[in-house]
Amino acid sequence: MENTSNTQHDERAEGWPALPMADDVVAFPTLDDSELAVLQALGSRRSVAVGEYLYREGDATYDFYVILSGAAEIVVRSDGEERIITRHGPGQFLGELNLLSGQRVYLSARVVKPGEVIVVPRAALHHLIATAPTLGDTILVAFLARRSALLSGASAAIRVVGSRFSPESLRVREFLARNGIPHEWLDPDRDAAVERLLREFAVTPGELPVVIVSGSVLRRPTPGGLAEYLGLTITSLPERCFDLVVVGAGPAGLAAAVYGASEGLQTLVVEMAAVGGQAGTSSRIENYLGFPTGISGGDLTQRAVVQAEKFGAHLTSPCTASSLREEAGHLVVRLSDGTDVAGRAVIVASGARYRRLDASRLADFEGNGVYYAATEMEARLCAGSPVVVAGGGNSAGQAALFLAAAGSPVTVVIRGHDLDASMSRYLVDRIEADARIEVRTNSKITGLDGDRTLTSVRVTTADGDTVFPCVALFSFIGADPAADWLSGCAALDARGFVLTDRSLGEEHLDGRWEALGRRPLPFETSYPGLFAVGDVRAGSTKRVAAAVGEGSAAVRSVHEYLAFAH
Repeated sequence: MENTSNTQHDERAEGWPALPMADDVVAFPTLDDSELAVLQALGSRRSVAVGEYLYREGDATYDFYVILSGAAEIVVRSDGEERIITRHGPGQFLGELNLLSGQRVYLSARVVKPGEVIVVPRAALHHLIATAPTLGDTILVAFLARRSALLSGASAAIRVVGSRFSPESLRVREFLARNGIPHEWLDPDRDAAVERLLREFAVTPGELPVVIVSGSVLRRPTPGGLAEYLGLTITSLPERCFDLVVVGAGPAGLAAAVYGASEGLQTLVVEMAAVGGQAGTSSRIENYLGFPTGISGGDLTQRAVVQAEKFGAHLTSPCTASSLREEAGHLVVRLSDGTDVAGRAVIVASGARYRRLDASRLADFEGNGVYYAATEMEARLCAGSPVVVAGGGNSAGQAALFLAAAGSPVTVVIRGHDLDASMSRYLVDRIEADARIEVRTNSKITGLDGDRTLTSVRVTTADGDTVFPCVALFSFIGADPAADWLSGCAALDARGFVLTDRSLGEEHLDGRWEALGRRPLPFETSYPGLFAVGDVRAGSTKRVAAAVGEGSAAVRSVHEYLAFAH
């Protein structure tokens, strides 16, 4: 069983992570009379009886509850019994981040002392958090602290049962981890107790991996199937037409979502994999403004997700855009499942797709020894064993340092003469000073070997081949623009990146522009109302801060375009 909880417990629940006292004040605040009055004006009062459930794990959604009198316990069902997480009394409120995101409910709320509650509809809570900074921030910070406690402990509400050698299992776990969804991983190869759990739910070995959530069993689920069950896809939304559709939830797309939603645009974000893009997999970003001690890509993007949802943006994943067309004055994005979503304007922030090494047997080990991200999950799989990192950019450097700090001897393989050509100097200095990292220059990876798992890679130089024993290969050799779904709607450069504003020549602009009587706005493509930002845009600076700047600035152009259009 894998989790990252500490081993201290308190009376809340045996085996559940205890929050330090300082965090109790943040996670479980008591509202004063004036705050209760604000919430009462938004909702309604009703009596509750002992044994009544205000909501249950597995429910599609729920309301926001504030206890005026009486008490309720938050519980999770595990191994056939309910385990108590915490108890709420008068002046305290229930709920966590899924009240913002719309995800399926993970926990149950059971009344243990009769009394009275305020019931605030979810939509009214959204409006309060966005418009009442003081009370809204109190609620939002509590939600964040509660989600953090769930992530740091053994959250039995969602259980993933699958072998550490299974690529399918890894994909599901990676999806949950990157979307900040609390879960517990059980490895049948290592945990004998898993057999009893599988018998309880009538799961055969051939049906693994499975996800057990709220008493339901999802057999061999894809990330998309799991996301749909959890309420993360477009099917959970009644709307199909928006002011702004953002395709891609990397730093550029998330910034566009935050600024679009905060400025009153009904905003939808569709992401083909998991929020954060490539930046979301970075173990540490140290040169991002305002974070002198650095921040992980996952933490940065999860904060951005909450910020966007706070202002009412809808984020859905995994939802892959497959084509684009115009219909009735709207740009219509078709998703890979055939669903259409329309926007008065569209921002392309689909980033780039990882390049694959040209090495024999690469496909045999992808997801089971070959990885395109270095996060806590991959570091734990390596468990201090030797690894190889391919690539000489900042992502490769950050991964090498992170894996070395986790205890693994690291070999960095680059084709060039040195790291200076493509890596920030501060990373180069740290790599050169780290005795656990060896750099192989003028080299390329040509083959992989192993039986059930990766055991070595073959590195070729002018002097011949060398075999390096390793348990994992991390590939960071660049990426190609993810712009093929644009269906010819936007002009591209010779490498497939999207041309915008001043990069567009007269040969790229058709008669629509003459009829509009203007040139493309900043970040606007050759198609009016279609904008591009971040790594997918030709001429962009491939840095997180630059992407955030582009995403936020593009929203101003969206407003100008909508003003022109109406």
